[in-house]
Amino acid sequence: MSEKELYIDVAVALPVYHTYTYRVPETLIPDIEIGLRVLVPFGQRKVTGYVLGSAEKKEPFKIKKILDILDDRPLFPESMIVFFKWIADYYMHPIGEVIKAALPGGLNLVEWTEISITEPGRIYLQSDKITPLEKEILSLLADNPILRKKLQTKLTPKVPAGLIRKMADSGVIQKKLILKGGNSGSRTEPYLSYIRSDIPQDRHAQKRKAIVEFIQSHECGVSRKALKNHMPGADSYVPYLLKYGFISQSMQKIYRDPLGDPIPPDRPPDLSEEQQAAVSTVIHSLGSGFRAYLLSGVTGSGKTEVYMRIAEAAMEKGFSTLILVPEIALISQTERRFRARFGECIAVLHSGLSAGERYDQWERILEQKVNIVIGARSAIFAPINRVGVIIVDEEHDTSYKQESRFRYNARDLAVVRAKQQDAIALLGSATPSVQSYYNADLKKFKRLHLTKRVMDRPMPHVKIVDLCSYRNERGIHKFITPELIQEIRQNLSRGEQVLLFLNRRGYANYAICSVCGEPMLCKNCDISLTLHKRINAYKCHFCGFSKASVSHCDKCGSSDIKPLGMGTEKIVSAMADLFPKARIARMDRDTTKQKGSLLKILKDLKKNNIDILVGTQMVAKGHDFPNITLVGIICADLSLNFPDFRASEQTFQILAQVAGRAGRGAVPGRVILQTYSPEHFTITTAQHQDYITFYNQEIVFRRALSYPPFSRLIQLKISGKDQKTTKAHAIYTGECCKQLLKENPGFEKHLTLLGPVEAPLSKISGYYRWQILLKGSKINLLHALAHKLLFEDPKIMNHRSVTVAIDVDPVFML
Repeated sequence: MSEKELYIDVAVALPVYHTYTYRVPETLIPDIEIGLRVLVPFGQRKVTGYVLGSAEKKEPFKIKKILDILDDRPLFPESMIVFFKWIADYYMHPIGEVIKAALPGGLNLVEWTEISITEPGRIYLQSDKITPLEKEILSLLADNPILRKKLQTKLTPKVPAGLIRKMADSGVIQKKLILKGGNSGSRTEPYLSYIRSDIPQDRHAQKRKAIVEFIQSHECGVSRKALKNHMPGADSYVPYLLKYGFISQSMQKIYRDPLGDPIPPDRPPDLSEEQQAAVSTVIHSLGSGFRAYLLSGVTGSGKTEVYMRIAEAAMEKGFSTLILVPEIALISQTERRFRARFGECIAVLHSGLSAGERYDQWERILEQKVNIVIGARSAIFAPINRVGVIIVDEEHDTSYKQESRFRYNARDLAVVRAKQQDAIALLGSATPSVQSYYNADLKKFKRLHLTKRVMDRPMPHVKIVDLCSYRNERGIHKFITPELIQEIRQNLSRGEQVLLFLNRRGYANYAICSVCGEPMLCKNCDISLTLHKRINAYKCHFCGFSKASVSHCDKCGSSDIKPLGMGTEKIVSAMADLFPKARIARMDRDTTKQKGSLLKILKDLKKNNIDILVGTQMVAKGHDFPNITLVGIICADLSLNFPDFRASEQTFQILAQVAGRAGRGAVPGRVILQTYSPEHFTITTAQHQDYITFYNQEIVFRRALSYPPFSRLIQLKISGKDQKTTKAHAIYTGECCKQLLKENPGFEKHLTLLGPVEAPLSKISGYYRWQILLKGSKINLLHALAHKLLFEDPKIMNHRSVTVAIDVDPVFML
């Protein structure tokens, strides 16, 4: 390769599984670096690609040139490329799309085809020779051009590609390629800097002098926006001061700050002996290569303080710390505690940020302006160059698994990234996942224990109430029992707060016609609609479809619809009737949609502006509310009988976690746990917060049925709009799997095929759903089988109307 020739390996941001070799034009060679985005030709299109390294020229192929470099500096460090490649291989996902998902949104440029009507086309639109479909197309284009992809969505049936070509060839429409995207990037503002102050005397001199003195007082300059806020009307004097050289103006990059108001610094508390032992163990191994720890601590045992001490030690040794939390709801609490300790040297990354805010936080991390990064699952891709510790808080939480498109598990990737970068992985939870606890049994993770709450506060007392005793009660009294009412009344009389937990949104989750018994079903999903009184509508929680609350029965036309079941809305209504003077709030997905709404609820709770908080699983995840002394679990059985081998594990975790919200302050806590299954081992172990007993019983069941952690799973998710076509393709895919098992003795000996079967939720958002489960103890064989299906039979993955998605280590089995 001559000095004037440079070839690079590029991953394109498209669903293709390979990387591609491109040549760098001589003029761009000095600027090319690993981690930059480049604009490249791909087929007939121009798309964004990512530079992964140098490449060799491939004879005898003609190598295309890159068209442009899109960044001034790399968007990710070179050390992350091996991480991206591992992810693409393990989760069998195109590497370009892995990197695209990792980066802040809105960066990439993609070429689209735009179609517009021509003058001959307008004349042809009035002609009697035009076909109905041509007329529909030209009528849509009459006002404005439309993207080819969007045109397809506006027409039924879909427009044949041949017709578009024919209309373009005849001159009635024209096609144009345009680049779209690239909306995110650095933000700049005009900044003013001081030069001199010898302002001549006239009627404006005093005002101009005050402006110059204000600018002079800011050594690094001041933005025009800040000047206007400080001195209203000052901006009109700026042109004169610039023109005559008293001040200068330049554009400076600014960061959009997603953090809240300034927080007063805190004082580190004294550590308990258990906390100190955990901190010392982890700090001792900092900088000494990869280690993985499982911090198992009861609720309220001070795990966050352990995280902060470890992060402090990492900073002192020149390392950065990455902290993952399962939900955006927890980021605010964690971020505030870390800012109180470490000031502004932290960055946050999560989907609740705007594209610009996320880009700015990404840049701050890249420029090594922060030492601590806090975020939800996508923060695992933070571009930290010298990571020392990766902490996964509430590691058991299923929110760490991404369930659409790129299906990765951030908890598992935390361990992988720590191993690749010789860092520490610290997984923490009061209710560890069975998988992680078993890894500690195998000595893959080292256990750290926190068995007591801080300041030796007692664990809450949990009382079980058997709902079977109230089966014959009417209305809400089936679930709001006398025991719970009495405890709430006593709590309110003492000025203490109450948390009521029900993992179901809405007012009534099951509505039926009282005449014919027909349920109110979603037209797109195989699921009943939930009544939401606040919006007076029945709503589907999967696709968003809704019907007015006054709708008639689809079968018999009757308007007599009976709402059965319950949700958080009904509990709030019942509490308002029972305790009219209480201040009641609800925390679920419906009440926390708007930006800032969740933070307002949390602030009101902290300030004692809420007496009773009713919520779904959002309230169970790591929140610390010292004045909540009573937790009422309305019905503990909702998730216990799901068709999922993890149902008991997930039920235990959520019950133990929500119970752990009680008594975290000076006053001991109480829990009323209402259930139809008071003898079930999941309920009894949750009552005593006894994780080890639960684990010892659950692991026997897993071993007997050879479910994880004693096997690994890959799920094939098959979906399509047509019921018969989807079923036929699922059966065909299943037959291909069986044939591959027969042809390969290693597969047949070590792997098991389950299915194809209809998914428990057989239709969602208009798509019929089937699934196949591949199970085996050897992940390399599972991958080999899935690779053969993916790459060797194009009929499986390239079906026109049926999608086959691969989910490695699936979590949601419905």
